[in-house]
Amino acid sequence: MSLTGPSSFHFDSNRRRLRLDPHDRTFFQDPYQAYALLHTAAPSFHWENYGFWCFIGYGAVNKLLRDRRFGREKRDSAADSQGVVGDRSHLKDFDHVEKFSMLELEPPTHTRLRTLVNRAFVSRQVERLRPRIEVLAHELIDRFEPKGEADLIADFATPIPVTIIAEMLGVPSETGPQLLDWSHRIVAMYMHGRNRQSEDSANAASAEFSSFLRDYAGRRRAEPSDDLMSLLLAAEADGTKLSEDELITTAILLLNAGHEATVHQIGNAVKTVLASGFDPAKLFADAENAAKTVEECLRFDAPLHMFTRYAYEDIDLGDGISLQPGDQIGLMLGAANRDPRALASPDTFLPQRSDQKNLSFGAGIHFCIGAPLARLELQVALKVLFDRLPNLRFKKAPIYRDTYHFHGLERLDVKW
Repeated sequence: MSLTGPSSFHFDSNRRRLRLDPHDRTFFQDPYQAYALLHTAAPSFHWENYGFWCFIGYGAVNKLLRDRRFGREKRDSAADSQGVVGDRSHLKDFDHVEKFSMLELEPPTHTRLRTLVNRAFVSRQVERLRPRIEVLAHELIDRFEPKGEADLIADFATPIPVTIIAEMLGVPSETGPQLLDWSHRIVAMYMHGRNRQSEDSANAASAEFSSFLRDYAGRRRAEPSDDLMSLLLAAEADGTKLSEDELITTAILLLNAGHEATVHQIGNAVKTVLASGFDPAKLFADAENAAKTVEECLRFDAPLHMFTRYAYEDIDLGDGISLQPGDQIGLMLGAANRDPRALASPDTFLPQRSDQKNLSFGAGIHFCIGAPLARLELQVALKVLFDRLPNLRFKKAPIYRDTYHFHGLERLDVKW
C-alpha cells in the first residue's frame, strides 16, 4: 500500500511500522491529513519515533483507556512517562512532584486522591462559576476591543482558565504570569525530544512552584477560606487527609491541567468556528446550541492528541501485538475523534451531528476531572466573544505550536 503525507511520513503497511517526526511542521500544523491516511491503512501501528504501539480507532482507544491491565503508574519500568531511561539525579524536584500526582497513580492511591478532589469539580459546584467566567470574558474584551485586533491566545484564551483556577485555589490571580511560566516549563517534560536544558528548567520550576504553594498552604492552615486550597486541607477520605506532598502536587496538577488544555481548546475552537462558514451567532444562540458546538469543537480539533499507558502484565492484543509488563502504548485521542468507522463525515465540522462523541477528556478512571469546568469555560467564553465581536475574522493564518501532544495555537491573530 502506498501512502503519502508529510515529508517525514513513511508507513510500512506489511509490518505496520510508521516513521513520522512529530516535529515535522506539515504534521503538527495539520495532523489530520496523516490520521486520515492511517485510518485507511491500519487501526494500530508501531510508531518508530516513539518506540511503541499506537492505536487510532475510536473503539480501541475507548476500550484501552478503560482496560485495567494498563495504567499510568510506572511499576516495572525503568523508563519515565516519556520512555526515557537514564540518570535522573538532576530531576529530583520534578520527580518528587510527579510521585504524588493522581494522573500518574493507580488505585487505591488514585481513588483516594481523586475522591478528595472530585467534590470541587462536580457540575453543580462548577456551575456557580458561570457569572464569574462571563464577567472575566467581558473584562478581557473591554481591554482589546478598541484596538480592532488582538492575539486571542495571549489576550483571551490564556487569562480565562488560569485566572479561574487560581481564584478557585485561592492563589492571587496577579501571579498568573508566574504560574504560567512554571507550568509551561514543567509540561515541557512530556514533550517528544526534550533535552537537558528543558529538564533542568522543569526541575527548577517544580522546586519554585512547590515552595510557592507550600507558603500559601501554610497561610490557609492558619486562616481557612472559601477556596479549593482550604477544601483540600480539610477534606478527608476513609479517615485520611492529603499529606503535605500530596496537597502540593495536587495543587500543581490542578493549576497545570486547569489551564493548559483549555487555553488550547479555546484557541482551536475559535479557529474552527471562523473557518467553518457557520454563523457564530446561531452556534451560540442559546445554552443548548453552545453546548453542542463546544462538543463538536472538542471532537474536531482536540487539545490533547496522545495519552500513554503502561502494560501491567503480559498482554496479547491480537494483530501481532504482544506486550510485556512495562511496555508503553500510545492512545491517539485526536485521531480517534476522526475515526470514519465511528463517525459519519469525521473530517467535517457539524455542530448538530447526531453521532456526537469524543475522547478529548479521556475515559475510565483517568477521565479529566476538570471536564465540567473546561466545558463551562468554553461555552461561556466563546458565546461572549462572538456576541461582542460579531465581525471577528482572521488577520493572519493561525499557526500551531511545535508541541504535538498538546495541540494548540501559538498565536491567533484576529481583527473585527
